Order: sequence, then C-alpha cells, then structure tokens
Amino acid sequence: MRIDFAFGAADRLGMACDVVRKQYQAGQPVLIYCTDPKRLAVFSRRLWALEDILFIPHDEVGPGTPPDSPVRVTRHSPADALQDGIAVPWLLNLDLACPPYTERFERILEIVSNHDQDKAAARLRYKQYSAAGHDVRAHNISSH
Repeated sequence: MRIDFAFGAADRLGMACDVVRKQYQAGQPVLIYCTDPKRLAVFSRRLWALEDILFIPHDEVGPGTPPDSPVRVTRHSPADALQDGIAVPWLLNLDLACPPYTERFERILEIVSNHDQDKAAARLRYKQYSAAGHDVRAHNISSH
C-alpha cells in the first residue's frame, strides 16, 4: 500500500476539499476518515461551499448511504465503509491517528498543516506506517 504525506499545507481542510473536488471531477471515488465530529462537520460545510456553481455530493457512511456515492465520510472504521462491489481506491485521512484496517485501501493520503499538534501527530503516523512496511512518501507542498 502507498501512503502519501503532503507536508506544509497552509490550510489542511481547504487542501482536503481541493483534493476531493479533483477526485470527484475525475470520477474517482474517495473515502474521508476523521473521528472528530467537529472537524468533520467543518470539512463538510467547506466542501458544500467550495464554489458557487460546484456541487460535490457527499454522504456520511451509514445504512442508507447510496451505493453509488462517490464521496463518503466516516467517523467509524474505514473498512466498515467499504461495501461489496463499491470501489474506493483511496482514503483521505483527516484524523490525528492512523485509521484502522488500512490494508483494504490501495492508497492513503495524509495532509499535514504547519500547526505543531498536526505535525507531531503526523510524525507518529509516518513512523507507524513505515514500521508496518508500507510504501510511505513525503511531499513538501508548502510552496503551493
């Protein structure tokens, strides 16, 4: 599995919204994981308000989630969000900890801001992923 860390984001949630927009426009499904309900609510509001004319439908994973929903968010185990026959090639982690059951995903994206708490948590996740033998890559995006 490949895990990409994008370090130096000026606005973590803003960049996450931009990534989701690009995935959605490319027809690629994505799952967003975050156990913090406040952060997830802010992300959701920002996703709805990206642009005046852009509509990115997204659903919180649950029993009534449409099987063809291209953008899903969950506060629970990402593996539980995978339904039979639904392709979700990668996971966007907005949590401060590593998501559980990551082996079910082809790719994980970690966006890291310049805030001290975010950087410290990202360093721990980086070490955990590396220790588990994953293909971990770091990208400095501070100039973007």
